[in-house]
Amino acid sequence: MSDEQNLTHIDEKGDVRMVDVSQKADTERVAVAEGFISMMPETLALIVDGTAAKGDVLACARVAGVMAAKQTSTLIPMCHPLNITKAKVECTPVTAGEREDGRVGIHVTTTCGVTGKTGIEMEALTAASVACLTVYDMCKAVDRGMEITDVRLLKKDGGKTGLWERQ
Repeated sequence: MSDEQNLTHIDEKGDVRMVDVSQKADTERVAVAEGFISMMPETLALIVDGTAAKGDVLACARVAGVMAAKQTSTLIPMCHPLNITKAKVECTPVTAGEREDGRVGIHVTTTCGVTGKTGIEMEALTAASVACLTVYDMCKAVDRGMEITDVRLLKKDGGKTGLWERQ
């Protein structure tokens, strides 16, 4: 394996480690991630109509996603704490017929940015995951069958490797 193919969080002895980024230059970095939570159409209607018992589900999910991005290094052991410069969470209702698989639910897209020595992909992924989990938490009383899927990185830019986009 070349150096670029080695797992950076594993040292030569096979032990996990936090990567030393002290010699890297600060660059602007951005990551975009997504997630989807499918649900019954009736549950989606409660969210869209604003009549869910716990309140504004999408507003709460957006705030939770931003808060999660800021806490990523406390959740993922080898993540560096970052001084995040941008965290945006968008929650879009998806109705019948909008997806090929026919599922309805909420599509979450997150964008996180930082000027620093290491990437921000984990923060964007954590934000998407927690936003979906928050929707589940707020609606589980009426729909325990909700399913969180498709949590994935869509784009990352900056740093030594530059731009990567999902095809």
